[in-house]
Amino acid sequence: MTAVTDEDHGKGKSRGDSGEKPDGTKGGREDGRWDDGLIARRAAAAAARDADEPVPVLAPADDDAEPQVEAYAPADGPLPARLDALRELVGLSRARLDRDTLAEAGRVLDEAAARQRLSSRHTVVAVAGATGSGKSTLFNALAGAPISDTGLRRPTTSQPIACSWTDGAAGLLDRLAVPGRLRRRPHPGPAAFDEALQGLVLVDLPDHDSAATEHRDQVDRVLALVDAVIWVVDPEKYADAALHERYLRPLAGHAEVTFVVLNQTDRLPGEAADLVLDDLRRLLDEDGIALGEHGEPGATVMSLSALTGDGVPELREMIGRFVSDRTAATRRLSADVDAAAARLRRVYVAEGRPGLGERAREEFTDRLAEAVGAAAAGQAAEREWRRNASRACGTPWLRLWRWYENRGLPGSLDRMGQALTPPEEELTARQRVEQAVRIVADDASDGLPGPWAQAVREAAFTGAQGLPEALDELAVKAGAPGAAKRGGGTETGKAKGTVDRIGGRPAKPPRPKWWPAAVLAQASMTLLQIFGGLWLVGQIIGVLEPGLVTPALIMLGGVVGGPLVEWACAAAIRGPARRYGQDAERRLREAAAGCGRARVLDPVAAELVRYREVRERYVTVTEFSTTGR
Repeated sequence: MTAVTDEDHGKGKSRGDSGEKPDGTKGGREDGRWDDGLIARRAAAAAARDADEPVPVLAPADDDAEPQVEAYAPADGPLPARLDALRELVGLSRARLDRDTLAEAGRVLDEAAARQRLSSRHTVVAVAGATGSGKSTLFNALAGAPISDTGLRRPTTSQPIACSWTDGAAGLLDRLAVPGRLRRRPHPGPAAFDEALQGLVLVDLPDHDSAATEHRDQVDRVLALVDAVIWVVDPEKYADAALHERYLRPLAGHAEVTFVVLNQTDRLPGEAADLVLDDLRRLLDEDGIALGEHGEPGATVMSLSALTGDGVPELREMIGRFVSDRTAATRRLSADVDAAAARLRRVYVAEGRPGLGERAREEFTDRLAEAVGAAAAGQAAEREWRRNASRACGTPWLRLWRWYENRGLPGSLDRMGQALTPPEEELTARQRVEQAVRIVADDASDGLPGPWAQAVREAAFTGAQGLPEALDELAVKAGAPGAAKRGGGTETGKAKGTVDRIGGRPAKPPRPKWWPAAVLAQASMTLLQIFGGLWLVGQIIGVLEPGLVTPALIMLGGVVGGPLVEWACAAAIRGPARRYGQDAERRLREAAAGCGRARVLDPVAAELVRYREVRERYVTVTEFSTTGR
């Protein structure tokens, strides 16, 4: 880069930046007004009289005048709705996402609110660049006066310097923390009175690659607050990794408020400037920055020489159109929202369609029903019905035999059925419940972003605490045979056979209305057997007249009729017994389903509803993205 020495601009250079009078004292007054501009004009006038040269006049910013406050005009378009949606998104997510994840979105909301409280009539444009890129020279060329120091001393610019074309920008400059002594007005001339530039606030930044850490911090701070930025690069450092990796690539979404200017083209011979400019465009494209060519929205890329003035009028004209449009602040805020939304994408966008489908709910109910022993309870109820029917409708001799078998002899079936269930069975039932909860939680959270998947699992496992005990209590209340009072939601009652002990009393199936007739018929068959038998005995002992046929037929009829009645009753009770067992299974299944729904499915569904709400807000935030993110 061709260095611009102090001798090149010394004759017209202001000493106002130092804030000191010629005698070395500070130029401030008690009322807070800085007289550096006046001192600079007097010093320049004295030097001009000695050298007989014209005086470049620097107009200081009138900070003591009553500020002209203009409220930020409500932006047309989708930005207000997007900001509202982002604000609601952050509010709904605070309980599910950590503070660091939401920090950037919160910062964007705060900065948007702060910018909207200030003037929409002004556009703040920062001039940024590396050491020796000539950004201060370009800043002075646009302002029409040597406002910012230039020279061989590095770093030349140590603090942001602002030049405002119109009044009313004090609030914006306060937001940028530009001190009053570094606020200027352009040199009276064509640049100052250009109607298109009215409302422009131009800020010269320190070098972004300065050796001084505080200079880099100031650049980062101001770049996050301005409406647009002009990046000044030179033929030597336009491909610098620090520029592309630290600034251009992360700010690729802000292409519409970005100017990239290749300075010092006067140092390039022949067509070298075009070749360097083409290579710069290539690098910007690799950074993901959309280039505003052929009428497409994007970054403005051009070449010029701030020292010779070649290309400066064209840049001033572009900036004028940009400022007169008065949409830079809105576009900058919209790009900030896009960037914040892009960072949040991983915590809001799910893969596939997560949720609780009907199939997942049914499978969960099936697993709970299996864990609580609903099928076994239904089968036990059916067997109980059949057993009671057999007792009521069976022959007395068969019932006597069954009583003999079940009178408490070791090894009897009922005795075995009443044996205690091994402890391992309870553990198995608990494992089934835990497995059912784990599977439904995995199904519901499948594809969800990490924080929301974790919230769904926590809701499921928290609700599942005490679920085995609750399942067993509801099974007892349902009155299903085989569901005895037991702890832990186990299947210990399903093997107890005929007795359902609720409150210590045996619960028996209802008796159908035709059972008395069957009992009467069975009693008649028994009486026939007894009558025929007594008749035969009387004939044998000689009390009655001999005649074996009739008593034998009567006795045979009773012997054959008893089993026939029992068989007919068994056939008749098959359907009711099955329905009774199915009804018992259904009651227990519904009890298990209701318990599982209240404790697990409903909390999981609530978390999914919350996720859908925040996802809708996120879609609103990204729906009108200006960067395609």
